[in-house]
Formats: sequence, structure tokens, C-alpha cells
Amino acid sequence: MSDSTVNVQAVKEYLLSLQEDICRQLAEEDGSKDFIVDEWEREGEEGIMGLTGGGRTRVMEGGAVIEKGGVNFSHVRGKSLPPSATAHRPELAGRSFQALGVSLVIHPNNPYIPTSHANVRLFIAEKEGEQPVWWFGGGFDLTPYYPVDEDIVHWHKESKDACTPFGEEIYPKYKAWCDEYFYLKHRDETRGVGGLFYDDLNESTFGWDFDKCFAFMQSVGNHFITAYRPIVAARKAMEYGERQRDFQLYRRGRYAEFNLAFDRGTIFGLQTGGRTESILMSMPPLATWKYDYRPEPGTEESNIYNYLTPKDWLKELI
Repeated sequence: MSDSTVNVQAVKEYLLSLQEDICRQLAEEDGSKDFIVDEWEREGEEGIMGLTGGGRTRVMEGGAVIEKGGVNFSHVRGKSLPPSATAHRPELAGRSFQALGVSLVIHPNNPYIPTSHANVRLFIAEKEGEQPVWWFGGGFDLTPYYPVDEDIVHWHKESKDACTPFGEEIYPKYKAWCDEYFYLKHRDETRGVGGLFYDDLNESTFGWDFDKCFAFMQSVGNHFITAYRPIVAARKAMEYGERQRDFQLYRRGRYAEFNLAFDRGTIFGLQTGGRTESILMSMPPLATWKYDYRPEPGTEESNIYNYLTPKDWLKELI
């Protein structure tokens, strides 16, 4: 693999344009606010990994539709990969690295609008005198509180559409990986209704070169907003009250648990001494925990528990 095949600049330009497009479309859907822009740059090497680089954090808080949303771009370099990145690749320990990506989480006000998450990223591990080792990762997933079947079907149709040009086997593979990854072991439930998750995507995965792997990343990134915006538009005017809000905050506690205990991006960021405000941007603005809470059987709140196990949604709900 020659350096010329790894086009970091093209990936960076795409990620910045993706961030801009997602923020623009979500701000249009909110109708009351825009995402603020926080450009940041490290002045020198930071943390035990010797991080340099910077990024562009975009955040909306207190919108008419979006209670809190963040869409982050970052491009950082480090002197050595952290344990979270070398756990499955011990041969890469000690290499320097660069990582760039866009990561987002949207927490709406209305409990009938699901929370959504997406990220797309590129890692490159480098060592003087040797070829760079690169891989792509990312995906998106949906976390409803009051699930609507047509929303779940739409979400998974878009997920499948993102994958189909690259092979019929891609969606089932990365849909299953999403179900496995976004799973709270201590709760014995999935975080939501899934979507796509992929990692370690490089030449050895399907025999794709850098350009094709990059094209797949773009397809996943572009399909997030076409999957999510119609759901926001359909649910944002639904009426809700204190009961629905209380249940939303309770279920957001599960979201916080996953992010702090299992999320690779959060763990990577904290292990590398990353920018704390950007890393923890994904946390919900409000969440509650209730001891041994169980909704009454047959209530609207109990319905979500029928959805927190992996299913083939495009077969079950159509």
C-alpha cells in the first residue's frame, strides 16, 4: 500500500461537507436555532498520547425540536495508539496515528422523536520505514422511546440502501454487528432498534481498495440524514405530557450507561486525553434513574421492551 493511495485530504473535505449538510438540514427542521460553531486547535502536544490537531464542534441546545444536538468533526494525531485501538491489533502497538471523523448525537425534546447517533471515521497507523495501516469505521443507530413501526422500517430501508450498491451481503453483516455492538449486557437489552455498525474496513475485509472503502463511508454518512430527518418531521408536532417526558428521561439513562461503559469512541477519546467537551457532547442534557422501575403491562411505556432485542425489522414489520 503506497502513501499516495491514502487520500486523507479528500476524506477531510468530505467530512467537513457532511458536517455542514447535516447541521443545515437539522437546523431547518428545528426552525428556531442553528448549530453554534466552536473551532478548536491544540496548541501543543497533549496527554500521554502526545495529541496534536484540532476540529470543529457544532452544537445546538434549547431548540424548538432539538433539546441538545452535537455534530463534531475532528482530525487529531498522536505519538502512539491507545489500548482501545490496539486490543485487536497488538502488532500496531507503539505506532503513531492520525484519526479523523464526524460523530453526532441528537437528543430531541419530543419523546416521540427517537434519539439518533452516527459517526464515520478513518484511522491511519504509521511507522517510519513501513507502509501505513488504515481502516474505516462508523455507522448509525436509532433509539426510540415510543417506537413507531413505519419509522423503524424507513430507518432500516435507508440503512440497506446505503449498503446495497456494495453487495447484498453488506447490510445483513453490518446490521447484525450493530445489534451486537449497541447492546447493554448488564440490562440484557439493545440500546434501540439498531441500524449499521462497521469497523476495521480495509483491503483485507472484502478486497476493496482505499477508494471503495471511502465510497462506502460516504454512502453511510449521506444516508444518515435521509434516514433521520423524515422521522423528525413526522413526529415533532405530536403532543406529549409529563408522563411521556418522564419516561423519556428514564430511558435516556440507558443511553448514558452505554456511552460511559461500552462506547468505543468515548473510551478512545478519554484514553487519549482528548477534548472532554467534545467527547461527552453525546451525553443527554437530562436523564433520570429509578430503582427497579417497571412500566405497567399494556401501557404505552411498556411497548418499547418489545423492541429491545435484535430482529429483522424489514421482515417483521412489513
